Amino acid sequence: MTVAVLALQGAFAEHENVLKRLGVDCIELRQAKDLETPYDGIILPGGESTVQGKLLKELGMFDTIKEQIENGMPVLATCAGLILLASEVEGQEGCHFGTIPMCVRRNAYGRQLGSFRTKGQVDGIDGEVPLTFIRAPRIVEVHGDARALAKVDGRIVAARQGNQLGVTFHPELDDDTHLHELFLQM
Repeated sequence: MTVAVLALQGAFAEHENVLKRLGVDCIELRQAKDLETPYDGIILPGGESTVQGKLLKELGMFDTIKEQIENGMPVLATCAGLILLASEVEGQEGCHFGTIPMCVRRNAYGRQLGSFRTKGQVDGIDGEVPLTFIRAPRIVEVHGDARALAKVDGRIVAARQGNQLGVTFHPELDDDTHLHELFLQM
């Protein structure tokens, strides 16, 4: 199995380290020609969603990745990556990929000082997992076939639709690998 990690900006190296610990081959997606290398799933990392969306279009990668996701390519999206998948972003006209019917709020927990760690339950994972939030978005609501997988203080922090798994936190920054394992099962 090979997983592609979007490596334009953000926390991509940390995801690669988790995949290597799990014995999974990974490639970096940095330019359009990288999309020609076969892979079985894709990770959209945290970072800055506006920058990532802009670079995906400028580098000619946006349409191919969107098509792959729409055709069932398993995807794990964390923080900014989740914003790329959302069909609606509060206070923003339009969206990026828009492949999960949900509304998200950017920086819902405030600035860097509002970052925090906690533990919580995620549907599909036994036991509690660490949840690290850094300038995190919040899933305001999910629609259609999308379903909430986890909540913290009544707020949705993880959602799934088909082979798309989106979380507002950073599982790549903790030693726990359960969330990446859940993605790899898809």
